[in-house]
Amino acid sequence: MVHQGVELETPPSGLEREFHTLFNSDALQFLSELISTFQAEVDKVLNLRVLRKVQLDLTGELPGFLKDTAHIRNDPSWRVSPVPDRLHCRHVDVGDLSPCDTQRLITGLKSTAQGLQIDFDDGNCPTYHNQIKGIYNVYQAVHNQFQDVPPISQAPVLMLRPRAWNMVEHNMMVNGREVPGPLFDFGLLMFHNAKQLLQNQSGPFFYLSKVESYMEARLWSQIFFWTEKKLGLPAGCIKATVLIECVLASFEMEEILYELKEHSAGLNCGIWDYSASFVNKFGHRAHFLLPDRSKYVDMEKRFLHSYMDLLVQTCHRRGALATGGMAALLLPRDKESDLYKTVLRTVTRLKLLEIKAGVDGFMVYDMDLIEPMQKLFELHSHGPNQLLQLREDITVTPEDLLTMPAGGVTLYGLRYNIAVGVLFIEAWLSGRGHFFYLGKVEDSATAEISRSQVWQWIRHQVRLEDDGTVVTRALVGSLAEGLMEDLKAAIYCQTSRDKQRLMTAVSMFIEIVQKNDFPEFLTTYLNLDHTFLSSQSQHENGQTDMVPKARL
Repeated sequence: MVHQGVELETPPSGLEREFHTLFNSDALQFLSELISTFQAEVDKVLNLRVLRKVQLDLTGELPGFLKDTAHIRNDPSWRVSPVPDRLHCRHVDVGDLSPCDTQRLITGLKSTAQGLQIDFDDGNCPTYHNQIKGIYNVYQAVHNQFQDVPPISQAPVLMLRPRAWNMVEHNMMVNGREVPGPLFDFGLLMFHNAKQLLQNQSGPFFYLSKVESYMEARLWSQIFFWTEKKLGLPAGCIKATVLIECVLASFEMEEILYELKEHSAGLNCGIWDYSASFVNKFGHRAHFLLPDRSKYVDMEKRFLHSYMDLLVQTCHRRGALATGGMAALLLPRDKESDLYKTVLRTVTRLKLLEIKAGVDGFMVYDMDLIEPMQKLFELHSHGPNQLLQLREDITVTPEDLLTMPAGGVTLYGLRYNIAVGVLFIEAWLSGRGHFFYLGKVEDSATAEISRSQVWQWIRHQVRLEDDGTVVTRALVGSLAEGLMEDLKAAIYCQTSRDKQRLMTAVSMFIEIVQKNDFPEFLTTYLNLDHTFLSSQSQHENGQTDMVPKARL
């Protein structure tokens, strides 16, 4: 399909009705104008990322709080605009909700959660089928087209999470170029749903992934104002929570809030993408060697609790909401089992740390955790949020944010990282954005930290705590081969095609962790890889829902 400078691939098999609903001539015109207006600015922020990385590499400098923007941090008077009533209480959102999974979306809409993270990013595999199916499912939810589901004004709020700036949409070209993934997602979601959401006092609300600087926040602000004007919406009606997933962004949190102050729904902190960013930005420096995450990295470590403390302090100082990460643990089905009680105790302990740090909410994957975690908030906090907890008792320094935890590398941790990295690639080759492994949900965030650690351990020739063996490419390959039976069981490998796909995933993982230059994002690497792109046609024909395989 070609329409006034827009070139669009034909619909995936079985999604013709959804395709033609979404891509009418007015929607294509809007997308074309949106992308044409901001493509150069997107190029600029991506180039600024490269420039910043090169400067850090060449100078050996460490990031710090910016001198040029000290006046923003030192001005106590400014605040973000108040959020609508439906965002006052953010206690428990459902995370990693891939919108192409119709049944999970419907279950979420019927739940008692405060919100649903409608995730086109970390928990989603961005095949053409999944994007169109997911965006259409949002359209159905907003326009009350699902049966036996509460109207959108009474359902949990939809926190729409478009792809991050590093992702492109291969199936649409504007002015002869593939389009930025986030503009494709954001544009369609806004065009088809914004007015209905606003009329129902239920949006439009967004999560913004992988924002690395205040300049990127400024770009989103410009996009929001332009879109509001173009669609005839009130200025400032779009509200967005920025995920602070990069160590560089942790030094610019006030500036990010300032740039988005008319549109801010606060900031969010998580553990694994943020930890992986240290390898991304400083992984070649021995001083930033990150120890085994399965044994030595958690939110109680200095660099992570300082990051969360600073995020809460920054947000509450400016009248913005601060939210924590997602509980990835899955509750066993048997509520009377010892394992069920152990898992619930573990989640409760970790989330109580976040509540006591002052967060206003966090996410869970398992919907059976919604009510226990809501009760935890009721027991240990007062009112719909903790905005009055200003955390004036703390001072966070650059050293606090940049001090790596002590610890080494275990054989278990190396094997676990290999397994998660391989299984994530296998999931993507199958068209799935997340999967279950050893009682947890795993997505691109855990895959990023897994492959990042393996790359870094090979690069620095780290010795295992167990027996002093040096981590090498050969060792990783040998361990991956030794894990094959476990990996086959994890994916319920039944056919020769399943086995071949798993072997391809192992080969791709080994390729990634031995690269001389660290691939910045695993998802970018896969999204530009011929093996992934050619695999899409194999699993999209006649496919209706992409549901993660489970091994609990």
